[in-house]
Amino acid sequence: MGPFTAVAIYITIWWTVLFAVLPWGVTSHAQAGIDKGDGGDPGAPVDPKLKKKFLTTTWISAILWVVVWAIIHFGLITLPNLPSGA
Repeated sequence: MGPFTAVAIYITIWWTVLFAVLPWGVTSHAQAGIDKGDGGDPGAPVDPKLKKKFLTTTWISAILWVVVWAIIHFGLITLPNLPSGA
């Protein structure tokens, strides 16, 4: 696996994990009983804690990336030989 492929796989894993982590521990304004007034979304989080979620996403993604790297590097799962387009 080349460096470009490794970075592309990591970024893909990172974004996927981010969308899984975003809902963790979120309390909406409606759940907290806070009136947003006119134009406010009652489903918006009171405190999204994005910095903590970005850090959590980063270390979870790093662990998953190492697993993917090991699978590819040691050939634990092999892909069939794809025919070359001539």
